[in-house]
Amino acid sequence: MDTGTTFHMAAFTKQNVQPTFSPGPSTDLREGSGCCSCREKWIGYQCSCYFISNESKTWKDSRNFCVSHNSSLLQIQNRNELYFMNSISYYYWTGLSYSEEHHGWLWEDNSTLSQDLFLSLHPVNPKNCIIHGPSGSVMDADCGNKYRYVYHLNPSSSWKFVAVILWIVCLGLLSSVVYLAIECKSQCEIEVCFSITHTVKSFEKSTVF
Repeated sequence: MDTGTTFHMAAFTKQNVQPTFSPGPSTDLREGSGCCSCREKWIGYQCSCYFISNESKTWKDSRNFCVSHNSSLLQIQNRNELYFMNSISYYYWTGLSYSEEHHGWLWEDNSTLSQDLFLSLHPVNPKNCIIHGPSGSVMDADCGNKYRYVYHLNPSSSWKFVAVILWIVCLGLLSSVVYLAIECKSQCEIEVCFSITHTVKSFEKSTVF
């Protein structure tokens, strides 16, 4: 952990729902996904996929890096998911940040933080960002500090992304077909006009004689 940084800890009661967890990316935990398939080196849990970084970045750089990989910083939806992440042995950024407009802590998708998830999060500095650490500790830290981070990807989101790409490709193909049809029609009209003109001229020549 970076020295010289003031933290405010948010504590909560820990229950006996503690899966085995290895620090850093691991392919061994992917089989726990249950109903989804995650990429290599991603961890699957309850139809979500997670990638735990081995490098440290600021909160903003971590968020941007996740976005570049079609994912987002960790968004914890419920306490089961929270317990799943509790045994990581270092602090990492979450997707929580304070919204001045809404006067509260929001995830990256603008959804609000569940009131019973982090029970004592209120005293933290709203100018800071939130890190989650060993045994479920939750703290605020300067967003410019560097910590590890966790990508979070819902497989349904990735399928939506693929669907959008396929839709764009299909739209492009449809546009090409329409264009070719118009061109073909124009070409056929030209050929018909040429044929009619040729026939008329031939008829005119025959009538002269």
